[in-house]
Amino acid sequence: MFNQYKTAIIDQLSQISGVDKALIESAIDTPKNLDHGDLAVAVPRLRVKGNPAQLGKDWAEKFEPNDLILGSNSTGPFMNFSINRDTLKKDVLTAVYEQKEKYGTNSNLDSKKIMVEFSSPNIAKPFHAGHLRSTIIGSFIINLFKANGADTIAINYLGDWGKQYGLLAIGFEKFGNEEALEKDPIKHLYDVYVKINAEAESHPEYQDEARAYFKKMEDGDEEALKVWKRFRDLSIVKYKETYDKLNVHFDIYSGESQVKEGISIVEDLLEEKKLLIDSDGAKILDFEKYKLGKAVVQKKDGTSLYLTRDIGTAVERYNKYKFDEIYYVVSSQQDLYFRQLFKTLELLELPYAKKFTHINYGLVKGMSTRKGTVVFLNDIIEQTTESMHEIMRQNEKKYAQIEDPDYIAECVAISAIFIQDLSARRVKDYVFDWNRMLSFEGDTGPYLQYAHARLCSVERKAGFPVDLDVDFSILKEPEAIALIDTIARYPDLIVTTLSTLEPSNIVHYALKLSHAVSAAWESLWVINQAEDIAKARLLLYYSARVTLGNALRLLGLTPLERM
Repeated sequence: MFNQYKTAIIDQLSQISGVDKALIESAIDTPKNLDHGDLAVAVPRLRVKGNPAQLGKDWAEKFEPNDLILGSNSTGPFMNFSINRDTLKKDVLTAVYEQKEKYGTNSNLDSKKIMVEFSSPNIAKPFHAGHLRSTIIGSFIINLFKANGADTIAINYLGDWGKQYGLLAIGFEKFGNEEALEKDPIKHLYDVYVKINAEAESHPEYQDEARAYFKKMEDGDEEALKVWKRFRDLSIVKYKETYDKLNVHFDIYSGESQVKEGISIVEDLLEEKKLLIDSDGAKILDFEKYKLGKAVVQKKDGTSLYLTRDIGTAVERYNKYKFDEIYYVVSSQQDLYFRQLFKTLELLELPYAKKFTHINYGLVKGMSTRKGTVVFLNDIIEQTTESMHEIMRQNEKKYAQIEDPDYIAECVAISAIFIQDLSARRVKDYVFDWNRMLSFEGDTGPYLQYAHARLCSVERKAGFPVDLDVDFSILKEPEAIALIDTIARYPDLIVTTLSTLEPSNIVHYALKLSHAVSAAWESLWVINQAEDIAKARLLLYYSARVTLGNALRLLGLTPLERM
């Protein structure tokens, strides 16, 4: 919403100073001290010879007020601008009222086809906490692209191929139980996998058997593939239950196993471009001159490896979907691997090699049991949900009014998990903190849900509907102005986030908006006020509720109306 005000500044300041409009746009920001103005330009960033303070003073004196910008002054090397707040109030609240769930979004990505690969757990293993970041960051990116007009395709590229599945098949022959498999397939298969791995330490021949079994899979042995497919299908059913809880949805469940034609094409291309080097029977790619090390693409026995399959997948995907961009949401630990993958696509001279991007992220630390073993996501969800139940039951009157407390508790639990994760900058590691996550106070998921539910309560209790026919000049208190300012900044934030793909920006915005709402509660009442005051304030709170809800949905959360 500040774009039109920025444009008014840019157009006139460019005429006055002779500076390129794009350069001025990059120098506009919100001053830390709003007493200086609503928008500011850092004169040194305009790269004009002369004293920045004097230049700012001279330009401010020449700047003519208009309908959008009431005036300009200078403070040191900064030019400060005061916007027309009467216009801003009306523009912002009208935009939210008319656009509703679309407020803040734009059509920047219209007609673009974008694929995002994320989550990608290994079949036959429980969904552990380590997959959480990829899952919710990837879901956020899909939500962001889709909200801004892109034709999106969400891919879950399962780890469903490799020697470990040969080992699992051997383990199931020794330790498998059909009844346990039907009851909880992933848990049972994981137990089998742990047992056979332990046994393999004292029986090295099991590893040889596993390699031989996987070779049969690669050669298309029907019986071996039948067992593997059953394990895969059972795993996907169970994963979908977890994804439903997380409000995460995929258009395609794919996997390394499904790459056939692409691998053949890639092997031919690698040979044609003379990129392969023989190393004791194995085939490798040498990236040393690009400071990317070396990578094996085919083992001595002829079986494929991750890199081969991922190159093949890239070729198959482009041939099938003709995407404009594709993003891989995978941890920073795989930075080198993806540089090798993308360099290979470039060396193969594929015309679409520049369409690939790795979205990396830091690790979650402290997410383990006292024994140091991995924590499974369903256990985290169950424990967090139960904790939310206990907190909600403390207010028996409100708890009795909730139609489906189990659903609400789970939604709040998911919010707690998501917000703790997404609060951290994407590339940073963060420490998992049970106590902070479960708190209704402070910057947490439950706090955001509570703010949204309370805004819904204001609308329910008002006794009259939200209406755009209000006297906007009534909203003049500092708390009202601060809240309108915060709502107004949401569309610009979305534009920024489309370029950074940084979910923490949206989290921090939602928290800032909730803080502004909390400050307004204290003095801006709706009930028992004069009609014109009540109507204006209800529209303000409605706009805050819509904007907060839009931000929460982008993050993958379901905004709650009661809790």
